[in-house]
Amino acid sequence: MLLWLMLVAVWLLLNQSLAPADIILGGLLALLACRVHERLGKPATGRGGWRRGLVVLDLLVAVVTDVIRSNIAVGAIILKAHSRRKTQGFLDIPIDLHHPAALTILACIITATPGTAWAGYDSERGLLTLHILDLVDEEGWIGVIKGRYERRLQEIFE
Repeated sequence: MLLWLMLVAVWLLLNQSLAPADIILGGLLALLACRVHERLGKPATGRGGWRRGLVVLDLLVAVVTDVIRSNIAVGAIILKAHSRRKTQGFLDIPIDLHHPAALTILACIITATPGTAWAGYDSERGLLTLHILDLVDEEGWIGVIKGRYERRLQEIFE
């Protein structure tokens, strides 16, 4: 109920309106979002909430830092496009994440980071396929995905 109320409040704030149509639409969208949240499941219990909160904060800092770095790197690539050899490509990364919400968040992180795109995921083999604009160091990218994102998402969800 609290999640539903918060989502409706955010909807109304974003629309800057208390019109009955906005309240009804916000309520329906919030109900749908709550149902989807329930179907995704809840994170495993057993660990302290504070610890999980610190891991979420740590992940958020890592993502913001990486997005800023990627913006600068992509800008440099674009500005030096004529003097540089193209190094874009696809990279398969073995991952151990299984929780649907963790995979969804990882997809959002990767797609929100300039220069990278989630190209596919093979759940049977546990292979994530990325398209990377500047694919120079494959092992470095594997380390970033597994060490900076996957490890933290596992601590949060699994």
